[in-house]
Amino acid sequence: MRSRYSDPTFDNTAQPLPRMGGATFAFRFRLVRLFWAACWTLFAAWTPSFFSPWRGWLLRRFGARIHSTAIVRSSVKIWWPGNLTMGRHSSMGPGVICYNVAEITIDDFAIVSQRSHLCTGTHDVNDPAFPLKSRPISIGSNAWVAAEAFVGPGVTIGEGAVLGARGVAFGKLEPWTIYAGNPAKPIKERSRDAAIQ
Repeated sequence: MRSRYSDPTFDNTAQPLPRMGGATFAFRFRLVRLFWAACWTLFAAWTPSFFSPWRGWLLRRFGARIHSTAIVRSSVKIWWPGNLTMGRHSSMGPGVICYNVAEITIDDFAIVSQRSHLCTGTHDVNDPAFPLKSRPISIGSNAWVAAEAFVGPGVTIGEGAVLGARGVAFGKLEPWTIYAGNPAKPIKERSRDAAIQ
């Protein structure tokens, strides 16, 4: 399924405009996403923590590229699996929102903690049609997005970087640096001894 739907088709001919209730995505893609949401609800959302391999298998059926050791908790909300890549021993904790209209990559040993929000979508506020714009998110190996943090469109979190709890990132986070606040600012360096190879 990934080859046909990993880059969602925007429905530019929709009338009325999306701001007035018109469709942003093509009808066929909306149907496929509905099927995905139903499958996750029926077969994964209720499963206990040790069913992580099963949830990874289901995500891969919908086009995700997830290593067999990656962990996705049952309460995670993933907009579209075809735009998700997760490396070895990477994880998304309980309640993570993964709004991946564009690609989200979570590298080896990276952690996205509970109730964090990874958001690849925004809107052109200067266009009356208010069109959806999307840019990918990349989270480097050994990085940590702490609880309830927000990662915006186009953000790159460098290897080993940390975004502190409830931090808000809209720009690049440098490797092996700890960030906190809204907007996130560097507060100190992180030891490279924390790396797992």
